[in-house]
Amino acid sequence: MNRRFPALALLALLAALTAGCDQPRSDKGLVARVGPYTLEVEEVARLLVDEEQFGANVGVVREVADLWAQYVLLADAVARDSTLSSVDFAPLVQGQVEQRMILALRDSSLQVDTVVTEEELQEAYASGGGHLQMRARHILLRWPPGGSEEAREELLAQAESLRRRILQGASFQELARRVSQDPGTAPLGGDLGWLSQGDMLPSIERAVLSLQPGEVSEPVESPFGVHLILLEATRTPELGDVAGELRDRVLARRFLVAESLFVAQADSAAAPEVLEGAYELTRDLALDPGRRITGRASRRPLVRYRDGALTVGELQFVLQAQPADLRAQIAAGDDEQIDRFLRSLVQREVLVARARAQGLEPPPEEVDSLVADAREQLLDAAAALGFRPVERAPGEPLEQAVERAALEAVKKVLAGAIEMVRLGPVAYQLRRYGDPVIFERGVGQAVLRIGTLRANRSASPLEQSVDTAGRNP
Repeated sequence: MNRRFPALALLALLAALTAGCDQPRSDKGLVARVGPYTLEVEEVARLLVDEEQFGANVGVVREVADLWAQYVLLADAVARDSTLSSVDFAPLVQGQVEQRMILALRDSSLQVDTVVTEEELQEAYASGGGHLQMRARHILLRWPPGGSEEAREELLAQAESLRRRILQGASFQELARRVSQDPGTAPLGGDLGWLSQGDMLPSIERAVLSLQPGEVSEPVESPFGVHLILLEATRTPELGDVAGELRDRVLARRFLVAESLFVAQADSAAAPEVLEGAYELTRDLALDPGRRITGRASRRPLVRYRDGALTVGELQFVLQAQPADLRAQIAAGDDEQIDRFLRSLVQREVLVARARAQGLEPPPEEVDSLVADAREQLLDAAAALGFRPVERAPGEPLEQAVERAALEAVKKVLAGAIEMVRLGPVAYQLRRYGDPVIFERGVGQAVLRIGTLRANRSASPLEQSVDTAGRNP
């Protein structure tokens, strides 16, 4: 007989999740604190005032504070230990290890016919798989972190302004080089190359298919941001030109069907049961995956299944590896969405257990190689962010140099000068000062301050670029 959490037990577990965690009082004029390091309202305002692509809202400020906290932790850690020898990377590569085990299990279990007949190729070609190819360019304006509806409307308005300039004669290619926030295509004038149906995101493909060569789309939304698309040309290839691509697609569909059936069978055999209170606990942890959890609480099951259980501690580790926007979606998800998320984690556990039972764990030297690679990647990230080394003026305290380096890194990320680096679960290993604290009062003050500064200054660099492009096609 399966046990369920009674209401009192749920309340006790929620209390245990936060046991021993003192919540510091909000400090005046501060947005965030990490040990001796502080992020002030004015510093956040200076970071964001000229970055008009990021709305002045609570979500954006929180994201900036979270990124600053991660960078402070990394800069501090590297400054004190240049090789990060004290960081245990073994748990951090466990996801990669498990994925390799699952792939090995799949490859050893799936039997898929790899012969594709001429008739199947003809059918795939006739169904549109090789009919139309499109040469296109795009301009991308990325979504701001934690963007609100107001930020979305601002980005759409900026895209529409760009489109008007292009229709008035501005060069799409030149504008893409100067304004597009896609680092892969911007230097190429937004060139996406030749694309076939199925190669694009659905919203992008619908827009491209509605255009005639030479036309520019209305602003198109995607998970990455807002796009303007120029269709340059179309062509219809012969079957012989796309036979290899079509064969790969047919095989990919076969493997997908076989893999789906394989996973469904494993899920059915495990017979998972989500326990009472699991949805509430998942939402609660998604809001703050870094909270300290007692050993007993971490072992409490959320989902029981044959031969095992998904525990609070296991869920916490998974959530720590997720980006903030995905955690926010989980926290706001309904019971059905949370149920699917938890069952997907159980499926993974079941498949890993099967792989382990069949002796499919990677050899120790392979795991050691993953650990070494992870350490090197983090050190490379620290170097790219300007933390190897953290430059210090003569007599300058370490904390002051670290704060300056972290602020400069966040500034460059917001401006698009360097790639954003998110630390994921490694950030929780670097918390020698305890959990970072974000002050809600300071967040609100920063939002108001950014709005005030923007209202009293000249046009943003993006606005100036758009205007200049329109005047100089």
